[in-house]
Amino acid sequence: MRLMRVGEPGDERPVIAASAIGPWYDLRPVTADIDGRFLAALAEDPALLPADPASALPGTDIAGLRVGPPVTRPSAVLCIGQNYVAHARESGAEPPERPILFHKSPNTVVGPYDDVLIPRGSRKTDWEVELAVVIGRRARYLESPADARAHIAGYTISNDVSERAFQLEESGGQWSKGKCCETFNPLGPVLVTADEVPDPQALRLRSWVNGEARQDSSTADMIFGVAQLVHELSQYLVLEPGDIVNTGTPEGVALSGRFPYLAAGDVMETEIEGIGRQQCVLRAAP
Repeated sequence: MRLMRVGEPGDERPVIAASAIGPWYDLRPVTADIDGRFLAALAEDPALLPADPASALPGTDIAGLRVGPPVTRPSAVLCIGQNYVAHARESGAEPPERPILFHKSPNTVVGPYDDVLIPRGSRKTDWEVELAVVIGRRARYLESPADARAHIAGYTISNDVSERAFQLEESGGQWSKGKCCETFNPLGPVLVTADEVPDPQALRLRSWVNGEARQDSSTADMIFGVAQLVHELSQYLVLEPGDIVNTGTPEGVALSGRFPYLAAGDVMETEIEGIGRQQCVLRAAP
């Protein structure tokens, strides 16, 4: 199934479709929103989502409506750095031996077509297409990577927008200054339930700026796969339903020196096979 939230910020409503082309159905008879509480309930009772939405839910017209992030109010946005060999090297680092963890503020999450604001004083705003894992069941001290799948609600697209000067030159030793600027995590458009992604390590990721190709890779090239990441994180922190795990980006970002950094008016597009596509316009922060 594909879950989505439509409507103006703060007033989104949940909808569901059985395929990428719809039709869409109103999910409010099942839940008021797609949040951690609903995802936890869904993990315990998958039958909350009808196998045939047309037989159980009213149809709804979403034409012309804004698409919001497919999950609301995550308690954490956890990010993995340098998780593709080529990206680590274009960043000037050797591939890590253990996953690198950093955080983004949850309020960086915006919709997949919302404007992204270039921060005041920015010189090096960059894009990063990533597979995002949405947690469905509380995960702490998982015994093995094999246990991770039961704790994943589904997958979506994340753009881990970064300001590289803030991240690396003005950081003081941590990356958060360059990762937590407002609007720096477009998410969506849909949450694809985990049962529809049999192998999260076999998905093509791509990005474009102003229609020109930037990134083109596969999640098969991750250093640490999805199951390993969820297992590893659970040894250090508690993953809650609705939390987002950004699993890293492949090579092809502006940090490589091969492309210019983003400017106001640029259009970023990101896509993951089987999940969908984002498009965001860059604007100067007011």
